[in-house]
Amino acid sequence: MRTIGLIGGMSWESTAEYYRLLNELTRERLGGLHSAKCVLYSVDFAEIERLQVEGHWAEAGKVLAAAAQAVEAAGADLVLICTNTMHKVAGAVASAVSVPLLHLGDVTAQAVTAAGVGKVGLLGTAFTMEQDFYRGRLAQHGLEVLVPDAGQRALVHRVIYEELCLGVVREESRAAYQEVIGGLVARGAQGVILGCTEIELLIRPQDSPVPVFPTTRLHADAAVAAALSG
Repeated sequence: MRTIGLIGGMSWESTAEYYRLLNELTRERLGGLHSAKCVLYSVDFAEIERLQVEGHWAEAGKVLAAAAQAVEAAGADLVLICTNTMHKVAGAVASAVSVPLLHLGDVTAQAVTAAGVGKVGLLGTAFTMEQDFYRGRLAQHGLEVLVPDAGQRALVHRVIYEELCLGVVREESRAAYQEVIGGLVARGAQGVILGCTEIELLIRPQDSPVPVFPTTRLHADAAVAAALSG
């Protein structure tokens, strides 16, 4: 079993889900008392969030690149950035290490196409929904990506940072997200990507009329498969 390197803390709520899923999925595959071999570098999310808001992405990339080097030095055989948004700096992270980076956008796109979905809705932070680093990566796999309108994007973003990153799960927010999903489906979305790791704390499969693609679970599953294939 190879060692999985995690760059987490963005937020720690979702990173805790990564850790749980990695170990549960390893146990499912190997049975008994098996658990995942992994090392975690957890950043201070307040620092990263400030850099996001200020648009200092290059500086944020340096922080995550240093984290990647740290987990590689600790024995990681592959690296995961445990957040969709910070895949904006995936290039800086990948170039800082000699072990492979398992890109969340690629893993998600592969799951969507495998399900036979060609037009997909995307929920995430404003950065993820509005900028091209993530939507463009999905488009490289042949997907047509729909995002909510401006007002709904602001709502989705606010719930992530003001509620889910703090561990707050509100039924009112679930209902609001369901309305957003309904709008995407009305525009032709055949599935919806939960493109922020915290959204999986709020939206479950039964909350959507079309298949949802939970990026944290997909990423963890691909990481375990890669670790065991080695």
